[in-house]
Amino acid sequence: MRRAGTVVEVAQGVLVCRMADEDVDLGAMILDDSLTEVGRVVDVFGPVTEPFAAISPSDDVHPPRLVGEHVYVR
Repeated sequence: MRRAGTVVEVAQGVLVCRMADEDVDLGAMILDDSLTEVGRVVDVFGPVTEPFAAISPSDDVHPPRLVGEHVYVR
């Protein structure tokens, strides 16, 4: 498991994450600090040197609570 990045906002029900690792695949599972699944990567966008990822949240996740939190990829 490695750090994927930091959630910076929620837009239209999707988590927007500034990625710390440029090598994250579409469909990758994203976890929080307690290793609970937050969602899956549905898009990677922005500049190559500082990409963002759109994460579709899991059904039991309250997206606003994750803003400012670090997330991880398995």
